[in-house]
Amino acid sequence: MSMDMLEVLKSRRSIRKYKKNMAIDREVIEKIIDAARFAPTARGNEGWEFVVVTDENIKRRIAQKARYGRFIEDASCCVAVLYEKDFEYILEDMSAATTYILVAAKALGLGSCWVASYKKEHSEDVKKLLNVPDNLELCALIAIGYADEEPVRNKKPLSSILHWDKYQRK
Repeated sequence: MSMDMLEVLKSRRSIRKYKKNMAIDREVIEKIIDAARFAPTARGNEGWEFVVVTDENIKRRIAQKARYGRFIEDASCCVAVLYEKDFEYILEDMSAATTYILVAAKALGLGSCWVASYKKEHSEDVKKLLNVPDNLELCALIAIGYADEEPVRNKKPLSSILHWDKYQRK
């Protein structure tokens, strides 16, 4: 299953309610993470690594630690997006990789939600739980599963945010 790319981008929503007990085929998860490998990086650095969590107990423990990620427990899996410490373009590269995961999940018929984890209160606890080595940091947690909701999102009209040649008050 695949969608037109512009439709995927326009229709993707943050999903916080998932159909329970619905596993995602390993090959589908691998396709999603494979897409993240192709995200743009500064200077060609690929300083990311990913931990896919499908174990119910570990997902529950992550959900308990991440204040804004309680729904992770009900998702089919959770992806921890990790990065090498001391890289200059951490936020840019990790945001691109995370976005590619979100978009790939949508294109494959799945729902997802990004839980910010860059220097958050839960980051160190989640790293310990996942046995992440000291040279890596946690940037994001991404819940992925079969959506059990269809959120509606009203976006500002293009004309209210687009400027040509220079900024003009509207």
